[in-house]
Amino acid sequence: MQVHKGDVLRFTGHTVGTPEHRAEVLEVLGREGEPPYRVRYEDGRETEIFPGSDCVLDTSATSSATTGRRR
Repeated sequence: MQVHKGDVLRFTGHTVGTPEHRAEVLEVLGREGEPPYRVRYEDGRETEIFPGSDCVLDTSATSSATTGRRR
């Protein structure tokens, strides 16, 4: 997965009833868009991640996950 600052990642739930959630990429820490990424979740938490198989680039997102800014 290659992402850029401002992209939105979507995480699906592993079990039935677990809601999916999104995070905005704040910084790409790897080379050429590769992990790890510093992200901000919708609830405001920030962390570094190495996304797993439950994470995809949300290409349908037209605005930031947390601020509503247009990309």
